[in-house]
Amino acid sequence: MSIDLIYIIDILPPLLKAMLVTLRIAISGYLLAFILGLLIAMIRVSGNVFLSRLLLMFTEFIRLTPILVQLFFFYYVLPEVGIKLPAEPTGIIVLGLHYSTFTAEVFRSGILAIPKGQWEVSNTLCLPFYIKWFKIILPQSIRPMIPALGNYLIQLFKEVPLLSTITVYELLNTANLIAGETFRYFEVLSIVAILFFLISYPSAIFFRNLESKN
Repeated sequence: MSIDLIYIIDILPPLLKAMLVTLRIAISGYLLAFILGLLIAMIRVSGNVFLSRLLLMFTEFIRLTPILVQLFFFYYVLPEVGIKLPAEPTGIIVLGLHYSTFTAEVFRSGILAIPKGQWEVSNTLCLPFYIKWFKIILPQSIRPMIPALGNYLIQLFKEVPLLSTITVYELLNTANLIAGETFRYFEVLSIVAILFFLISYPSAIFFRNLESKN
């Protein structure tokens, strides 16, 4: 098996462009999962039984059904009822929604680990919502959450190729199109593997350093 360096140089620009698409989708989806997960967790520990049970059923349904089914539903079914979004935003929403059900459990477990006395003092002093949550509860609970939250970001990078099924030209889809023209899968897929490593590894380092500082 020979390796054609000229061919590798020729295909690098479109693959690097597609890598940026993968990076954009993964980070956007993760930010959405982070925000939604935090909101879900805060509502579930708020003491509102009705909302808590409603969100529990919602998160369990989303978490226990495949991302691929959700992608197809959002992209192919919703347009039939008048809700049509481009492929990339659809992918971001589905990935963010799906992973929010996992980050919600991470946030919830971290919040519930806070000593009961912290909650009682906060409630006794009638502290404002922002002070109670963002100055007392969340800063204390963040450290145990960091490894799991970091793992979900890395895992999300690897889920982006599923978006090729709804015509998103991310890294793997672009690589398959290029390889299909020349049948040189070894070079193309080797570069794809390296590029996925290059975008995932810094995330692992970032969360590892973040964990050591907290």
